[in-house]
Order: sequence, then structure tokens, then C-alpha cells
Amino acid sequence: MSKQFDVLINKGWCKGCGLCIAVCPKNVLELDDRVKCEPVRMDDCIGCRQCENICPDLAITVKEREQDA
Repeated sequence: MSKQFDVLINKGWCKGCGLCIAVCPKNVLELDDRVKCEPVRMDDCIGCRQCENICPDLAITVKEREQDA
């Protein structure tokens, strides 16, 4: 079973710059109607953490999902 990841966005810190969207190889992220980052295809996330690393506001956290036994 492959690992799955959750992309957590602190919307209070996100300024909607779009860097995370541009760098995501799986197109997991989009801007919502309030111009804040939103994970719309979270199950496609491969956990590369490029979005987390490029975010100038430290508004993104990528965490591995807990696997049910």
C-alpha cells in the first residue's frame, strides 16, 4: 500500500502568491475564491514537500497520513 499525505494550509498566513501551485508536480493545489491556497486533489499528493519548501509564508505543512491497521 502506498503512502498517502495530507496538505494542511494555514489560510491566515497564505497570501495567495501561487508559488506552491506552480511547483506541485501533481496539481494538488488551486486558489480558492478568496485567493488562498486550497488542496483540491489531496489523494494525488506524493509527499514531495515542494509546496511546503517554497512557501515564503510557511503556510503549508505536508504530513503523512496515519495508516489504519
